[in-house]
Amino acid sequence: MYLLGYDIGSSSVKVCLIEASSGKIIASDFSPKKEMKITAVNPGWAEQNPAEWWLNLKLAHESVMHESGINAEDIKGIGITWQMHGLILVDKDQNLLRPSIIWCDSRAVAHGEKAFKEIGEEKCLSHLLNSPGNFTASKLAWVKENEPEIFEKIDKIMLPGDYIAMRLSGEIGMTIEGLSEGIFWDFKNNCISEDVINYYGIPKSFFPEIIPTFGIQATVSAAAAQELGLKEGTPISYRAGDQPNNALSLNVFNPGEIASTAGTSGVVYGVSDQLEYDKLSRVNTFAHVNYTPEDIRLGVLLCINGTGILNSWLKHNFATSLSSYGDMNDLASLSPIGSKGLSIIPFGNGAERVLENKDTSCSIHGINFNIHSKGDILRAAQEGIVFSYEYGMNIMRNIGMDIQVIRAGNANMFLSSIFRQTLSSVSNSVIELYDTDGAVGAARAAGMGVGFYADSKEAFSFLEKIAVIEPEHEKREQYLEAYSRWKNHLNEII
Repeated sequence: MYLLGYDIGSSSVKVCLIEASSGKIIASDFSPKKEMKITAVNPGWAEQNPAEWWLNLKLAHESVMHESGINAEDIKGIGITWQMHGLILVDKDQNLLRPSIIWCDSRAVAHGEKAFKEIGEEKCLSHLLNSPGNFTASKLAWVKENEPEIFEKIDKIMLPGDYIAMRLSGEIGMTIEGLSEGIFWDFKNNCISEDVINYYGIPKSFFPEIIPTFGIQATVSAAAAQELGLKEGTPISYRAGDQPNNALSLNVFNPGEIASTAGTSGVVYGVSDQLEYDKLSRVNTFAHVNYTPEDIRLGVLLCINGTGILNSWLKHNFATSLSSYGDMNDLASLSPIGSKGLSIIPFGNGAERVLENKDTSCSIHGINFNIHSKGDILRAAQEGIVFSYEYGMNIMRNIGMDIQVIRAGNANMFLSSIFRQTLSSVSNSVIELYDTDGAVGAARAAGMGVGFYADSKEAFSFLEKIAVIEPEHEKREQYLEAYSRWKNHLNEII
């Protein structure tokens, strides 16, 4: 018996096939090999064509099936995870009405800020656990105001994973987790928020059927089976946004457990059983994968837009003579803690929620042409990303999160010894690295959804810890001094 996981990212689509009984990864691949295009027609905009996600899913899926050589009828469940907060609109024939407005698009900030004030800040925070901000609901309000001819044709709204499930099954559904990440869910009344949809003028008919996160949500249609080489009727048994799913992938289900990722954007994600919120909505709270109104499990999410995208920008525009990120890390390691007094504010990827939706842009502070080199800049960039994490984690601590152990996959920025050691030392936390990723987690969760695994403990018993990073206590003052200098520069900007 085998399980499939699909991870719909903004850089690529990854597909993973695991053997259910052993948890062993049989095959995995991703497409495209270069990062998917993000279209920015205007400053602060970010769009992708969902049809490109489907095309790349097919390419990676075909590669995985070819490599594994298994029979499609032996695949017993499919799990889907996706880049959060994206808006997909389809008409009554399930045709796309426009490109997806994705997570890092900041055009709807003003709509969210106005709604926050006019619905009422306390009401939003106590019911939604967030301000409407720049999330999916506000993106839809932007479409209504600026593209009324498209708004009039909408039959259903979706998140990226719902679109993939629609392409697989022909059916449209949305989970409570999905509704909450779009800021459509009222946690006090346990229903779609009347306050949000009435304020924005969103018809309730736009919302598809609410489906469980785990369970038989839909099955593969005859058309999709033929297109992908799957068996018709294969269950789609799990779906969740990338950050709740990444936490799941690291076996983070219970209050006090913490997960982190550091890809294009960076996230620290902690589980809570309390309806708590940041009064300035700088960190955000969503339903976790195992949330139910009777058994509250919430994900408190710190998101830093300017994370791996800064490292990528430096590679393609600054460190062009270096052939890999590993080479960049090696060069950066020649610079001391604190990068010889250099500080980089990494917020160059649009408005940042941790800064109350301010768009500060990326900036370099303290550069001296006589002492600083390429390696100092590369190290300062990684330190600046870590310092933005610590800045946000202090907000999480202030609303009750106890950050002692951070679990992460051995991928992206966590491959850098500078990044992980700086994060451990500044936050005074132990970092545990695991051999997993979002697609693997989605596949294992699909096994929970079809009932092959009795619970999360059984599903994630195969999780392999590969490294533990502990704070450098004897050097912590150096890290904190560099962080203090960085924070002073940030405070001058904001």
